[in-house]
Amino acid sequence: MADTTLAKAVPILVDYSKIRVSVTEGPDAGTTREIVSSTLRIGSASDNDLVLSDNTVSRHHCALEPVTNGFRIRDEGSTNGIFIGNMRVVDATMSSSTQVQLGNTCIVVEPLSEIVSREQMTAERFGDLLGKSPRMRELFADLARIAPTDVTLLIEGETGCGKELVAESVHGASKRGEGPLVVFDCSAVAPTLIESELFGQERGAYTGAVARPGLFEQADGGSVFLDELGELPKDLQPKLLRILERREVRRLGGQRTIPIDVRVIAATNRNLEAEVRQRNFREDLYFRLATAHVRVPPLRDRMEDLPLLVEHFLVRAQSSLRVSDIPPPVWNMFKTHRWPGNVRELWNAVQRFLITPERVFAADPTHATGSLPAAAPLPPAGPLPPLREARRDASDIFERAYVEALLTRTSGNMKTASAMSEVSRQMIQKLIRKHGLG
Repeated sequence: MADTTLAKAVPILVDYSKIRVSVTEGPDAGTTREIVSSTLRIGSASDNDLVLSDNTVSRHHCALEPVTNGFRIRDEGSTNGIFIGNMRVVDATMSSSTQVQLGNTCIVVEPLSEIVSREQMTAERFGDLLGKSPRMRELFADLARIAPTDVTLLIEGETGCGKELVAESVHGASKRGEGPLVVFDCSAVAPTLIESELFGQERGAYTGAVARPGLFEQADGGSVFLDELGELPKDLQPKLLRILERREVRRLGGQRTIPIDVRVIAATNRNLEAEVRQRNFREDLYFRLATAHVRVPPLRDRMEDLPLLVEHFLVRAQSSLRVSDIPPPVWNMFKTHRWPGNVRELWNAVQRFLITPERVFAADPTHATGSLPAAAPLPPAGPLPPLREARRDASDIFERAYVEALLTRTSGNMKTASAMSEVSRQMIQKLIRKHGLG
């Protein structure tokens, strides 16, 4: 067979109009925001990009997104809806200045004459990331420029949207790709243990302590991925800042500093800018982490990728079915579901479809009994998936079943569930969001 020449992924330029959003009526009249290509989320919750104090505006009311021919406005599940004139809008694309009513607040969304060009990759993947939507192609172009450098990278995005895959793909495409990628989840470790886990400890640092290196030392020559960085206690943030500035670490109970050669990649499902404004996160640490900064779009913002992702998951599950084999009623559910758990929830839904197609979005049969399934079975024949994928899949399946059983046995009482599972309530809430169990 003749050798096949692979097409080189090249960037293309796409033009967007800058969009101005002005609040003209309501408690926040006079407030303005401008956006270029990125999504602007509007609501009363503090993690929105435009926070409104109107009590008739939902916590997460709507989202505005520039597109090549204007802007797109989408209801995010609000109570009072979004209205353009007398028409209630769920999802619409507008090409000219538009007045939009949100509860008792009125905003004007106006495409400006200023044009900004954004790069998009022609390829439909970057590392393990898949997508052909404009937002994903722009993300791929950003990552292709960031990966070869050693700059610190901050990844923001909702739970389940693929932040860990972004970190793995950036590490794999970097000059450190042959070195270790050490992962640390800041929300999964008790605050009193985080310092010794990250920075290591010397013998005698506390009663019974033995000398051991921390994660930064273990990652020497590679990268450290700090997941859920927004959960890092505030008293540890200055120590992380010193590591980023000096590239050296001091073990707990130690006197000497140890030089380290690591790249730091951090991720969070929080809006760190909002956390800085509320003084929950240090401003100097935020700017040091966000040397390079990307946002991973939620699945509802990239529904064009749904067929591509479902096809990928069917192959990954060793199924003979393809997207064209999915019954229309099930596919319609896939297209209209809001996917609060994002791509991770989609993967779970595909697995449920292959086992119990009549219960794609229902709880597993094990939910009623509280019994836990075994880890994900390996295919009896054929190629095995990479170990890290198989381990991650097995962990996700067990984790989801455990949380479902935990919530069943405790009737959803967070305090009881925390005591029974011996983890914090914040960790349980994170897992509920991660697996779309809310």
